[in-house]
Amino acid sequence: MHRLLSLFLALFITLAGSAASHEVRPAIADLTVTAQGAELHLSLNIEAVLAGIDLDNLRNTDESALSGSYDSLRRTEPAMLQSRVETFFRLLSPGIGLFDGTVLRPFKLISVTIDSVGDPELPRDSQVTLWVAGPIAAATVALDWPKGFGAVILRQIGVEDGYTGYLSGGDTSPKIPLSGQLGQTAWTALRDFIPVGFEHIIPKGLDHILFVLGLYFLSVRFAVLMWQISAFTVAHTVTLALGAFGLVSVPATIVEPLIAASIVFIAIENIASPRLQAWRPLVVFGFGLLHGLGFASVLGEFGLPDGQFVPALIGFNIGVELGQLTVIAVMILSLGLWFSHQPWFRARIAMPASALIGLIGAWWCVERTLL
Repeated sequence: MHRLLSLFLALFITLAGSAASHEVRPAIADLTVTAQGAELHLSLNIEAVLAGIDLDNLRNTDESALSGSYDSLRRTEPAMLQSRVETFFRLLSPGIGLFDGTVLRPFKLISVTIDSVGDPELPRDSQVTLWVAGPIAAATVALDWPKGFGAVILRQIGVEDGYTGYLSGGDTSPKIPLSGQLGQTAWTALRDFIPVGFEHIIPKGLDHILFVLGLYFLSVRFAVLMWQISAFTVAHTVTLALGAFGLVSVPATIVEPLIAASIVFIAIENIASPRLQAWRPLVVFGFGLLHGLGFASVLGEFGLPDGQFVPALIGFNIGVELGQLTVIAVMILSLGLWFSHQPWFRARIAMPASALIGLIGAWWCVERTLL
């Protein structure tokens, strides 16, 4: 039992530290094809790439042994960093390519724009423009995205119903018609955005994971758990949709501390109350509205395809739900099936775990408001 509690402690301390550091976010790639050639405008965390960090399998840069180099580059002035980017992309040019039909054509670096240092604890997205000179001969193109660069949201610009898709490092996009009219069906939009929503929970949604764990540790009885999960799901679906449609917008500086506070509240109530109170589903519903605004801010970073807005939104939400259900399934399989019926489960596992969840949430409250 002591080993089990030690495992929980190590896990939650790791989660707290990870969320406080440098989360890996997807790059944004806007592709425009004209009679003169193809332009790819990238918005990405160039310091992580320059440091040699493999972004494909990390949830934040502090997990890499090269994080020290990354932190140093974040403090580098724009002019010096721009020079390093220009040299780097000349060496990298074979890594990012555009398939003109079946012919792979390399990009050339056109421009680099880097913001001033500002707060070195916050990531700065650099703007890099690449160019394939000369007309595109085929009716379709496909982007070849290099390994190690992490995920990218690819958007086709300048055409009606242009393609929008999600690529992992090392992926090649589907064939993208230059006309844009067949760039994405409702099914492909829904399918492509399911992994985006799932990844926002596992591994990147540490605060959402802890909230769901807080719901689990009140009571592992299926009926109690389903009441809470249902209330949470309905609520965050509402505000996710409202936020995605631009009907509701709340700054992250307000939403993120409140999400952390919701974790603290759930944890404290778990300890103070041994059973589901009548107000608990209403409280969970209210907090679900907050978490939905957090999900909406993620979508706002890269946008949804104009032609398939609703299917992409549904796909993202399905991915979020699959992520939450995965968290619950892991807890049931690792703890619930074995220990939930033991008389000591609440005192020795549920309450200590809730206390740790509450402490992490309290730290995030302080960090997101004062630090």
